[in-house]
Amino acid sequence: MSKLRPLVLCGPSGSGKSTLLKKMMEDFPDKFGFSISHTTRKPRPGEVDGQHYHFTTVEDMQKAILDGQFIEHATFCGNMYGTSKAAVNFVREQGKICVLDIDVQGVKQVKNTDLDPLYVFIKPPSLDELKKRLTARKTETEESLLHRLKVASEELDYGTEDNFDCIVINDNLEHAYVQLKTFLESQVFGDK
Repeated sequence: MSKLRPLVLCGPSGSGKSTLLKKMMEDFPDKFGFSISHTTRKPRPGEVDGQHYHFTTVEDMQKAILDGQFIEHATFCGNMYGTSKAAVNFVREQGKICVLDIDVQGVKQVKNTDLDPLYVFIKPPSLDELKKRLTARKTETEESLLHRLKVASEELDYGTEDNFDCIVINDNLEHAYVQLKTFLESQVFGDK
């Protein structure tokens, strides 16, 4: 089981990570398992605890972090997010490659652990396109949109500075998925 290197997907909110991840999980359900993150934010309509996130309180999450139960954690827009060791181990125990959907803060923390994942950065074609995608969601306030775009700009800098094993440019979903799948076939499935 230790040969199954986790897969980290990172990219700005609105870059298409979730869509690509969903397609990958549908195409390879027996290969990958998703690490369900913890968050202190409130569920959005349709989100289910334990399926989309483990929704928790700030107090409980802070205690778990202090107890060393998290591989990575970050605060974004006033909410905490994190990947617990238990979530990663749960996937590994199923004999699957654990997928982590985390931000740049999380990537920097994971790089200081012995997790040894493969790192994939999902890049939008431009900040203007990213703004259009985030606006189309209709889930952002003007303040949160500006904050997400500021963070996205910083993430794009980090994502293109040789910190990832693969950079997928999501200018077109099908094209982006081919890039991701080609990387997976060469780096993940090629060993088997």
